[in-house]
Amino acid sequence: MAAKIISGKDIAKEIREALKAEVSELKEKHGIVPGLVTILVGDNPASVSYVTAKQRAAHELGFHSIQDNQPEDITEEALLSLIKKYNDDPAIHGILVQLPLPRHIDERKVIYAIDPRKDVDGFHPVNVGKMVIGEPCFLPCTPHGILVLLDRAGVEVSGAEAVVVGRSNIVGKPIANLLIQKRKPVGNATVTVCHTGTKDLSFHTRRADILIVAAGRPKVITADMVKEGVVVIDVGVNRIGTTPEGKAILCGDVDFDSVKEKAAAITPVPGGVGPMTITMLMKNTLESAKMWAGLPSEVA
Repeated sequence: MAAKIISGKDIAKEIREALKAEVSELKEKHGIVPGLVTILVGDNPASVSYVTAKQRAAHELGFHSIQDNQPEDITEEALLSLIKKYNDDPAIHGILVQLPLPRHIDERKVIYAIDPRKDVDGFHPVNVGKMVIGEPCFLPCTPHGILVLLDRAGVEVSGAEAVVVGRSNIVGKPIANLLIQKRKPVGNATVTVCHTGTKDLSFHTRRADILIVAAGRPKVITADMVKEGVVVIDVGVNRIGTTPEGKAILCGDVDFDSVKEKAAAITPVPGGVGPMTITMLMKNTLESAKMWAGLPSEVA
């Protein structure tokens, strides 16, 4: 029996409708408009696409949104000064610097420069530390989106064997940490993290009740590497070609066509985790606006 498809696109649409209503209420009752700035350095096509999608979502929700494009050769000092300007701007509640940055700029310095109270990406060490010990904070957007997908799909996480493939600071490490916490409704799992140093990847993936794959390699997980009834969250987005019309052909880190025949549920690529990442960014920005206004917020 083929797997149930966990549509991040559909779930994200439902959440954004609720966020839009909340933004409208925030404006009417409190005169507050959530403010988001996205800073893009250079013109990397993938980064341009990601930032465009984030700005489109912000506009659709009624945010005050700024797209600040900077040249590839901007100095590190100038970029840090720009971040300080937005740190001090009361109309801005969320600051996002699109990664990767040019080699002459230290990404760590840039992330550290963002006010943790405006770090809607959830990358600043203050927010990472709060996440690890289970305090309210901005959760990193992709892991947060994965939690919501599991919840909305009705997946029983407590007591489950969860295997995470990939140990990045953006996905692998935070989702492993979140799943292991005594967090309701999606937590209390037994978590294994696999990476490039793992000797027998299949040994671990075959044990998984929940398999989260963020390996950055196309179709690295095949049907023989999973057990019947597994729930698969595929974070990967890999460009493997183009159509005759010039449209990119994308695939995940999971061999979708074969694995879906054994899985109980699986996310597609595209249309799975991706839309949720942007939606959680919007939610973080809204929660930040409420926090700065002294209203009840999930992040403070």
